[in-house]
Amino acid sequence: MRVAGAAKLVVAVAVFLLTFYVISQVFEIKMDASLGNLFARSALDPATRSTKPPRYKCGISKACPEKHFAFKMASGAANVVGPKICLEDNVLMSGVKNNVGRGINVALVNDVAPFIEFLKSIQDGTIVLMGTYDDGATKLNDEARRLIADLGSTSITTLGFRDNWVFCGGKGIKTKSPFEQHIKNNKDTNKYEGWPEVVEMEGCIPQKQD
Repeated sequence: MRVAGAAKLVVAVAVFLLTFYVISQVFEIKMDASLGNLFARSALDPATRSTKPPRYKCGISKACPEKHFAFKMASGAANVVGPKICLEDNVLMSGVKNNVGRGINVALVNDVAPFIEFLKSIQDGTIVLMGTYDDGATKLNDEARRLIADLGSTSITTLGFRDNWVFCGGKGIKTKSPFEQHIKNNKDTNKYEGWPEVVEMEGCIPQKQD
């Protein structure tokens, strides 16, 4: 009986020692792997930081060439979020600045008579950025549309009730502006009830050369 008991004790101790050895080996492997991963991440961190994409003016996707102005703009979202216009990293208009309103935002204008006088007063070589909010078409008349078309717009003639539209043109432009986005108000395709989705646009405007 004593021999059997001693044998069982030896087996139990052997099993314990074997289990301890296996656990310690696995733990060391995991520790090595964890430390290896930690050092690998530490080694990659500077490289990761160095490859962080650069930020360009107004948050546009690429840098503008020399003698160009960077701009980014978005129309309003329904009648809730106002449009945003940024030029050369300066936010000229936005809901946060509380200087936008219903209609076409060039400056805060919602009456066609002073709007027409404003359009007529723009001097040659002036960059003009416009974005709609809620409804920018109802109060437009033929003269206002013609004056905006003279700034390089092609969509102004068909701009309708609650359409979303952003435009960048200039007084004295000789061709139609490439900077224009227009989404029609269509109940079958509108993203918001009664309004189409927001339109955004960015680009680089060439400076006037003397």
